[in-house]
Amino acid sequence: MTNGMPRLGLLALASGLALGLAACGADNTEQGTDGSSAAEPSVSEQPAFEGDVVVLAAASLTESFSQLGADFQAENPGVTVIFSFGASSALAQQVVSGAPGDLFASASPTTMATVTDAGLARGEPVVFVRSRLQIAVPAGNPGGITGLADFADADLTIALCAEEVPCGAAAAKAFAAAGITPAPDTLEQDVKAALTKVELGEVDAALVYRTDVRAAADTVEGINFPESGDAINDYPIVLLADAPNAEAAQAFLDYVLSDGGLQVLADAGFETG
Repeated sequence: MTNGMPRLGLLALASGLALGLAACGADNTEQGTDGSSAAEPSVSEQPAFEGDVVVLAAASLTESFSQLGADFQAENPGVTVIFSFGASSALAQQVVSGAPGDLFASASPTTMATVTDAGLARGEPVVFVRSRLQIAVPAGNPGGITGLADFADADLTIALCAEEVPCGAAAAKAFAAAGITPAPDTLEQDVKAALTKVELGEVDAALVYRTDVRAAADTVEGINFPESGDAINDYPIVLLADAPNAEAAQAFLDYVLSDGGLQVLADAGFETG
């Protein structure tokens, strides 16, 4: 016996302290229902970004951005990318009117200026792709369209985008460069609406973006014309000033601008670099 405490008592105390230290040093585990132990997720395993990212984007970006959104969500399972596609001019007015959104991607700098001039952008817009026009005709080209001059033929049924939307403004530049006064039978509010007229066989031809012809696959045919080089549209994108989920939105923007993102856009027919 030692002074103050029996030897067995000291051994028990030492053993208890050792067990306590071992427990403190062990991995943080959780007992499963089957008796197994599972490690709790570490901080690094938690989703880097979470919540909804709302993107207002030009109609001509529908297919490529939908693909980019799906790819981004696969890499960031905590995020849902929600798209609102439409005419850039209409989307810009929605932003100015207070529509909630995180990112705005326009088919022209002019429509982007509606947002930036109103002080609703966070930073400067970045031009990330360019696109040029192409003549779209129904499969088989039943109207016998050969070039831009056919758009002045009153005997043909022609669809154009309205001039206040980017595809219409680009078409006006192309006609001016060619010295042609078109005779459209219908003016559509976005490029997809004009393309649909061709797909349904309701018109002999329409002026749309090359990317839209490619997206339509076998339902339409595309005809190049030299004046398309005088009407190439720049596509700017910007984070909105009041973005509810700015951090995740910036991550998606960075993803769009990455080599992989630009490749998806190039594969869709956009011009990059």
